[in-house]
Amino acid sequence: MTAAQRRAQLIGVSRKLFAEKGFDLTSVEEIAARAEVSKPVVYEHFGGKEGIYAVVVDREVTALTSALTDALTEGGHPKVLVERTALALLTYIEANTDGFRILVRDSPVAQASGTFSSLIGDVATQVEHLLADQFKKQGLDPKTAPIYSRMLVGMVALTGQHWLEERSLKKADVAAHLVNLAWNGLVGLERRPTLPSSGTARSPKP
Repeated sequence: MTAAQRRAQLIGVSRKLFAEKGFDLTSVEEIAARAEVSKPVVYEHFGGKEGIYAVVVDREVTALTSALTDALTEGGHPKVLVERTALALLTYIEANTDGFRILVRDSPVAQASGTFSSLIGDVATQVEHLLADQFKKQGLDPKTAPIYSRMLVGMVALTGQHWLEERSLKKADVAAHLVNLAWNGLVGLERRPTLPSSGTARSPKP
């Protein structure tokens, strides 16, 4: 193999192992054994397990960020944007199950800019601007857009994590249910929602 081919092979092997076992339980010895090379070859290309893990995470973050950003920047009706975002995440999970499994795991070498939570925060910031515009048009307070954007994106992200392991519904059906809850809830937003003065939820009267 050329150096580039060997590097690509090691990344593929490591990605599979990190998805199967996680960062802590994966060793350089295992990476080398599965790639059928000696340990020094791994160190030569990446400097160790931390180095190859960082490369794997960076590639996954870039791929998922690109998919979600494309879904948000195509324009269109807000409901369509919610649908596209949900489908983009679920499609990524479907095509890159190992990669998503790695992203949602915490790791001591994952930097703040390379974690799943920071990625979701970036997406929420983009959604925030879209919601603020819609809130203004509907007479709602645009200052509340940041918290609503995180509610919406968080719901999509958590659903994606669940679907990663539980595939009882088809991708399109999951996206449809997400849009159903998100959109049909959003169109009925109250201008000044409040909780009961006691601070506890009360059952609605029959």
